[in-house]
Parts: sequence; structure tokens; C-alpha cells
Amino acid sequence: MAQQIAAADEVVRVEGLCKKYSKKADWAVEDVSFSVRADEIVGLLGHNGAGKSTTLRCLEGMLPFDRGSISVCGKDIVRDPVGAKSNMGFVTDDHAVFVKMTGIQYLEFMSDIYKVPRAEREGRIADLEGVFRLGDSIYNLIASYSHGMRQKICMMGSLVHRPRLWILDEPMTGLDPRTMRAVQDFMVEYAAQGNGILFSSHALGTVAKLCDRVVLIRRGKQVSDINVKEITARDPDFDFEEYFLKNERQA
Repeated sequence: MAQQIAAADEVVRVEGLCKKYSKKADWAVEDVSFSVRADEIVGLLGHNGAGKSTTLRCLEGMLPFDRGSISVCGKDIVRDPVGAKSNMGFVTDDHAVFVKMTGIQYLEFMSDIYKVPRAEREGRIADLEGVFRLGDSIYNLIASYSHGMRQKICMMGSLVHRPRLWILDEPMTGLDPRTMRAVQDFMVEYAAQGNGILFSSHALGTVAKLCDRVVLIRRGKQVSDINVKEITARDPDFDFEEYFLKNERQA
């Protein structure tokens, strides 16, 4: 019975994920398995080329994979892609967005895609503006936005439907310190509302501060899945950065 309850609380489960980009290539991701529960923030950590972005793109449905399974809120990403994707929001590391739209047009477009009721849109966008603070720039063309502003509008668009799973690939890149702090606070609050967050980052301090658990990937293979909160509760002197670097040095 306990296992059934745990499964019901999961917003995503990845089992035995394997991905190659060609038949002759090495595995980009090999036998990676983890889950994210409601009210949990999980970090996906590894060096450049470790397989973090590949894992996230497979999870989001952008890339087909060779073996394994992925489910979001119980919806299989292969058998029910619309059902799975309707429960997630994804912010890529390249901040892909329609630059010929204004910010508000983009948010309306994302609201249409995710079927957000019109009666709720204004309030939701206002709430997100309170976090990301684009100001009057929300009415300007996205083509005129700086790197950081594009990151903000991508985050807002990924959240307008209030997904159960929020996925971010290097989310703090390009953000000013004030916005970075606001996003970190929002992540903690959003998870506390019963949602799950999965994000990759090279910022070890941010990962150690925010994450309940960390999944470490090296050369496409999963090295560990550690509960940061439990470890630091037992050992306040636990050095997460040293733990990461030690594992990175291993052959």
C-alpha cells in the first residue's frame, strides 16, 4: 500500500532511459532512472555533455528514445504525449520563443495552447508579472528583448497553465541577481503548493540550496541519486561541492 501512495505522489517517473543519436554512436544516455514527487525540487547535475539536456528533452517529448519509459502524472510520454505534456512546463536552455510576437501575445498564445480559461488568464499573467517583472516591455516585440528578458518570458509562458511538473534547463543563465532570487523563492513556493520541479544547473550553490534531491549523471550514466536535505540534516558540514567534484574525478 505504501508503494501505491508513493506512486500516486509522483509527478514524473523515468525508468531505464536509453538514448543514442545514431546506431554507431555511444549512448548519450544509458539506463537513467529517477522520479520527482509532488512538493519536491530535484536537480539534474553533471558536466557539459553528461546527458542532462538529452534526458530533459526525452522527458519533454522533444526527442525519441531507444529504451525505457517516461510518465508524467501517470501519462506515458510515448502512448499519450498530449496528456503527458499538458501536465508539464518546459524552459529550454536556448530560450526558444516566437520573436515576432510581443510578450503579451506570446502569453496569450501559450494560454490558447494549454486551454487556459479566458476568465483566469489576466490574473495568472498578473501573478507571473509580479515575479518576473517585465513591466511595459511585455507589450514590446520579443525580438527587442535581452537574453535575460527572453528567459523571463519563456518562464512565464511555461507556467501560465500551472503545470504539475516544471522543467528547467539552466534556468538562472542570463538573469540579474534580483530576478534570480525571485525565481529561487518562486521555485520553493511552487513546489510547496504540491508541484514537482526538475532542473539542471552548473551552479552548485543554487542546487545545494534549493534541491531536496540531486541526480548526478556522468558520461550518460547515472552515478547517484542523493537526498540532499536528509544528508545535510544529519551532517551540517556536508560539502556538496566537494561531493560533486569527487564524483566527477572518478573514471
